[in-house]
Amino acid sequence: MVERYAREQMKELWDMNAKYSAWLEVEKALVRGWNRLGLIPDCDCEKICKNARFDIARIDEIEAVTKHDLIAFTTSIAESLGEESRWVHYGITSSDCIDTAVALQMRDSLKIILEDIKQVREAIKVRAYEHKDTLMVGRSHGIHGEPITFGLVLAIWYDELGRHLKALESTLEVISVGQLSGAMGNLAHTPMELEELVCKELGLKPAPVSNQVIQRDRYARLMSDLALLASSCEKIAVEIRHLQRTEVYEAEEYFESGQKGSSAMPHKRNPVLSENITGLCRIIRSYALPAMENVALWHERDISHSSVERFILPDSFITTDFMLMRLKGLLEKLVVYPKNMMKNLNLTGGLVFSQRILLELPKCGVSREDAYKIVQRNAMKVWQGLQKGQPVLNDKRESLYLQYLLADSELVGLLSKNGGNGEQIIRECFEFSYYTKNVDSIFKRVFE
Repeated sequence: MVERYAREQMKELWDMNAKYSAWLEVEKALVRGWNRLGLIPDCDCEKICKNARFDIARIDEIEAVTKHDLIAFTTSIAESLGEESRWVHYGITSSDCIDTAVALQMRDSLKIILEDIKQVREAIKVRAYEHKDTLMVGRSHGIHGEPITFGLVLAIWYDELGRHLKALESTLEVISVGQLSGAMGNLAHTPMELEELVCKELGLKPAPVSNQVIQRDRYARLMSDLALLASSCEKIAVEIRHLQRTEVYEAEEYFESGQKGSSAMPHKRNPVLSENITGLCRIIRSYALPAMENVALWHERDISHSSVERFILPDSFITTDFMLMRLKGLLEKLVVYPKNMMKNLNLTGGLVFSQRILLELPKCGVSREDAYKIVQRNAMKVWQGLQKGQPVLNDKRESLYLQYLLADSELVGLLSKNGGNGEQIIRECFEFSYYTKNVDSIFKRVFE
């Protein structure tokens, strides 16, 4: 239901009625602006603002002849008025109306996206604190590295989306501009005061300088920011897909009662939501390139950008909105398996503690090169043992790597220098608390 509401709310900002309503809002603001400057009489201004309306079917009918949507629109409006219709669209060009109206649509749409991001971040924050101390193995190249917590993984997502939130808040200012500067942008037919009055009424800022269009680097920045946001959301979705793999199975999407995973294999529980999010993010990213290509128009303008924007603007906003709400729901219901995380953490027989041993040896006067050789040769024995099916733990619950290290007399001897207890030092290197000692400080830095 949340996803459906989000889609409808955003879709309503981009349907044909919303498009022409935004155009009409600009045209009425223009009339009121001219009225304040003394050109349009009060009675005509009042009639236009009260009675001006459009008919979509009639616009389509007129456009079939004129082959010009803005002229069809203004003609439709004129049919709803009397002689006062002569003041509609006075002194401006098509792009003045259209680009200023699109700024209103983009502004209102981006505000929804910003709220979506905040909701996703809040969902992540809740789960991060829930799993702040949930141990799991960190991986690089897909291979086990060292212990981390699932909370730290979530904290990274929260922090990353925070950067996108900040960027898009800044971009909101960049795209919230209008223009009423006339056919070539020279303000020859419309005084600067008019442009400022109208933009202020609409909640926009006038573009400092324009030609016949709002410059498309503004749109390209918006699309680029949405593309970057999508990349981070795909990153989250891909991680969840990996965690749900049968061989890993540390987390999975919530599987509802009655849900089916496969038409052929009744046992399947597939990560369909995160796969869907991955695909949607690819679509959102694809809009960044044509938006960048729209920046370079011929001279003061052409309309090569127009057909592109009719697709990428509504589609990018609607898709991003839907994707974010789907991601929010996925994260809120994500099922996490701490026991499986711990099981996988122990899967390599204690190899995840190798760096701790490595860092102890230089304290005893051993060169880093020699220390690395000692630690690695024992690690290779563990890999060989695992390949042969050797248990990762013995009867004393000691990991395979710990066993080999304790049996290495050279290592124990080196660590026993200066009166130390080599065996005790090795055992202390296998404590998980060492890797979680700064989690609280990290969380404070991220969330507070």
